[in-house]
Amino acid sequence: QVQLVESGGGVVQAGGSLKLSCVASRRTFSNYDMAWFRQAPGKEREFVAGIDWRALSKYYADSVKGRFAISRDNTKNTVYLQMNTLKPEDTAVYYCAATTGPTGRASYEYTYWGQGTQVTVSS
Repeated sequence: QVQLVESGGGVVQAGGSLKLSCVASRRTFSNYDMAWFRQAPGKEREFVAGIDWRALSKYYADSVKGRFAISRDNTKNTVYLQMNTLKPEDTAVYYCAATTGPTGRASYEYTYWGQGTQVTVSS
């Protein structure tokens, strides 16, 4: 079992920045590929960004490419999502997810999920 706890959400004006963190409970964190997803009210959960266990491969949804950056620190069991130039359409609950299998952009590929952190971007 892996427990994931997100933090760093909040309310920010359009054009601002936030940095989300997700801490994993297991010392074998480095064995997992990680991703961030988000879900806005009335919408399906969508992929935001992913990173492999060595941080050699990073990939992003087109809607956030160039504005968001995913990173990880395996010594701290933590994955981050730096969000810049935020837009009102980025408003959502953000979730981190973990998998030992090949990473992808579909939520079903991820085994473990955090409880989410709310990000609200005001116009």
